[in-house]
Amino acid sequence: MQTIPTIDISPLGTPSHPEREAVVRQILDACTGIGFLSITGTGIAPETVETVRRTVCEIFAVDEASKWDQAITRDNYRGYVPMGFFTPNDGSGTADKYEGCKLHYEVAPDAPIRTACPLYGPNLWPCEVPGAREVVLSYWAQLDTVADQLLGALENGLEIAPGTLRDAFSDPLTNMTLLHYPPQAPDEAGFGIHPHKDTDALTIIAPDPVGGLEVQTRGGSWITPDCPPGGLVVNIGDMLELWSGGRLKSTPHRVVNQSGRERYSFPYFAVPRHDVVVAPLLEPVPGFDRPPVHCGHWSAEIWRTNWPDEEAVADTPELGTLHI
Repeated sequence: MQTIPTIDISPLGTPSHPEREAVVRQILDACTGIGFLSITGTGIAPETVETVRRTVCEIFAVDEASKWDQAITRDNYRGYVPMGFFTPNDGSGTADKYEGCKLHYEVAPDAPIRTACPLYGPNLWPCEVPGAREVVLSYWAQLDTVADQLLGALENGLEIAPGTLRDAFSDPLTNMTLLHYPPQAPDEAGFGIHPHKDTDALTIIAPDPVGGLEVQTRGGSWITPDCPPGGLVVNIGDMLELWSGGRLKSTPHRVVNQSGRERYSFPYFAVPRHDVVVAPLLEPVPGFDRPPVHCGHWSAEIWRTNWPDEEAVADTPELGTLHI
């Protein structure tokens, strides 16, 4: 598959819908082919996405001193991510050209699950944008529903027991990154985000009107998703590739913002509960050989190794692999 299909997923909401099985097949074909798809029929209003986009713009318009007051730390990977903070995990290449705001599954400070896993906790919300929490978490809840529908479709398509995937996402480690990419000059080296694979299970993103997202085909070329207005772009991450024994494809992608305009993005990364161990649910395809991963440990290592002076160790899982 050398193109990214657009699929109307509205039949997934009705188990008896006559088109449901056809939609499941289309989703499976996309996820086993290029690993990306554009979806419509999500039930998320375009006005909702635009409200989130305006809120993200307001968050990044906050003065620099306030941003740094709410910056991420080694002990709390939530909050402001400075421009140029991240480089590829293997230490190669130049720093990525974006600033961000990291958000995680929101739980109260006294939530019992925090005693089981320190990765849970409340987010940091800028006081200068008082409506941000409500706007973002309302959109997040709608994406949870979309992710659940897609996971259900993949259970159906892969012929695994209903609930096998979806049940792993109660009290998840799902997270979201708000992103601001300044424009790059045509001759400027580096990327908005360097080529990588996502380490989550499933990513959902509302494409920014200025463009910049590029996806690598199996032949090695780079293409841009053709997503209609009001649609969302979805891609498979390493965890679903592992669950499926290599059938679903986690695909390299990157961001290059040479539009001459500011680019804003807010991807949603679906990650299972902290105690879930991801291992093949089906006999792996020939040549696919990756060890099981513990979601809590994997997530902690991803965030730890994002710090420029931290290195992978012997029990660090394979992160964002780039082999096709």
